Amino acid sequence: MNIKLEKPIVFFDLETTGIQIATDRIVEISILKVYPNGNKESWTKLVNPEIEIPKEASDIHGITNERVVTEPKFSELAEEVSKILEGADLAGFNSNRFDIPLLAEEMLRAKVNFDMENRKAIDVQVIFHKKEQRTLGAGYAFYCGKTLENAHSAEADTMATFEILEAQIAKYDDVQDDVAFLSEFSSHNKRADFAGFIILDAENVEIFSFGKYKGRKVVDVFRENPGYYSWIQNADFPLYTKKVLTGIKETMSAKKSISTLEDLQNKFNKKI
Repeated sequence: MNIKLEKPIVFFDLETTGIQIATDRIVEISILKVYPNGNKESWTKLVNPEIEIPKEASDIHGITNERVVTEPKFSELAEEVSKILEGADLAGFNSNRFDIPLLAEEMLRAKVNFDMENRKAIDVQVIFHKKEQRTLGAGYAFYCGKTLENAHSAEADTMATFEILEAQIAKYDDVQDDVAFLSEFSSHNKRADFAGFIILDAENVEIFSFGKYKGRKVVDVFRENPGYYSWIQNADFPLYTKKVLTGIKETMSAKKSISTLEDLQNKFNKKI
């Protein structure tokens, strides 16, 4: 195995009803869990998305409404998925911009916590595009010398992604085999949320990347315009974005409470 692992890594792929992170749903999920000793476990499930699968989506991945009508809902699979992902880093093809954010939405929608704390994320597509500028099928042929059968099948795409990453590590001297390097190398920028609405500046402070406050620190905006937080929470933003902003808001409130308590203590000390 070309990848040096200190803990398990999960390669995964989603087939969905569309490409909108906040509103589309999973219709198939496939997971390949690779352990530091080289052992592998695979897990693939069709999913009832509870909404209509558009014909244009079915034309791509071949999954129709009829195929998934009796399959489990994602809410019924979320706990099992969470257990598989527990303690593991994540990897996929275009996963930083699509699969991880959409999976996070489904998990949070199912009331199962999901975050990237203590995880690394490797996006094999980014490495591929930085090196060769190709698509998954072409990448599979280029790196592995194979034809990608059943493209847009979650299981086939997941297995191909794992093989491509191993081949990339073997091919490029400057692509290191440890997860920390691969995660950093396959990232476009530092994001506080998956969708990229909140990014980190050079000091790792959260800033908005959109709208009238683009480039402004989140804490400064919330102090200046407290209603902006409520507007985002009630608007059509991804659940994970809302979760990140709630965490920032709670941290601000905690710091304010500590500051208030210290002020009262100082006033009390002056009196005595």
